[in-house]
Amino acid sequence: MNLLITGGAGFIGSNFIHYILEKYPDYQIVNLDLLTYAGNLANLKSIEKDPRYAFVRGDIGDYKLVSDLFKKNHFDLVVHFAAESHVDRSITGPEIFLTTNILGTANLLKIALENKTRFHHISTDEVFGALGPQGVFDENSPYRPRSPYAASKAASDHLVRAYFHTYGLPVTISNCSNNYGPYQHPEKFIPQAVKNLLQGKKIPVYGDGSNVRDWLYVEDHCRAIDLIIHRGRIGETYCLGGGTEISNLELAKLLVSKLGKSQDSIELVTDRPGHDFRYAIDSSKIKKELGWQPATSFADGLEKTIAWYKNQS
Repeated sequence: MNLLITGGAGFIGSNFIHYILEKYPDYQIVNLDLLTYAGNLANLKSIEKDPRYAFVRGDIGDYKLVSDLFKKNHFDLVVHFAAESHVDRSITGPEIFLTTNILGTANLLKIALENKTRFHHISTDEVFGALGPQGVFDENSPYRPRSPYAASKAASDHLVRAYFHTYGLPVTISNCSNNYGPYQHPEKFIPQAVKNLLQGKKIPVYGDGSNVRDWLYVEDHCRAIDLIIHRGRIGETYCLGGGTEISNLELAKLLVSKLGKSQDSIELVTDRPGHDFRYAIDSSKIKKELGWQPATSFADGLEKTIAWYKNQS
């Protein structure tokens, strides 16, 4: 297969490129990334000279650039990771989220349709809003985004489905819970916490720390995408969760303990506006249809992640 990976210099995209090149020796990948602050080619240094891999710096919203790439490479599949993804940044500056996540996705869909190219869209559980103490999100959950980031991703999900129903573009969508693992930008909670602790700084935790997240190790996410693009049903959405729910405060305490620091390394800070209380994912559809299961326990994944960031410091 010949794949166009958008946003492949980012966290999940770079992990996916490593995964695909290792598993499929005859696959070709073009990585299209604008290299904004969250994109880092160092994530891909070990494969930059691989003849199966090529990097193109550019904007997914640039019609001519993307169209020319399609004409030159005859892609079998687009795996669309590229997105602005940090909720805090979307609160202070939502415009770039609308431009990249909505208009950029619309441009890719238009070109994929022109070239009759299958399209897999990476999305988030945040499009479903927030849960209380009980319940889970699944593929039938209503869309109730509560941040500009989540709203922009919800809009892009709807566009992808519209291209399937209106034009017959072969698409699939996956909505995942919080990812963690190597190559993640330090603005995100786990790498920020680990880096702060290694540098003798405190971990900032919003509000009272009671907000709950479901954590998915990034390699397990890559395995799920692999199954979807090869065996998933066209037009379907698959929800992906790690099955590990933990509050932000409990996670902070766990990281402090693992790094041998004192509990006063945790600092409660003013909560962010519209902070969703809880996310949790029911992954039974992909488990039943495609046989996927998270293979990495949260304990093992956290150990691997901490070790990776220690090696980077």
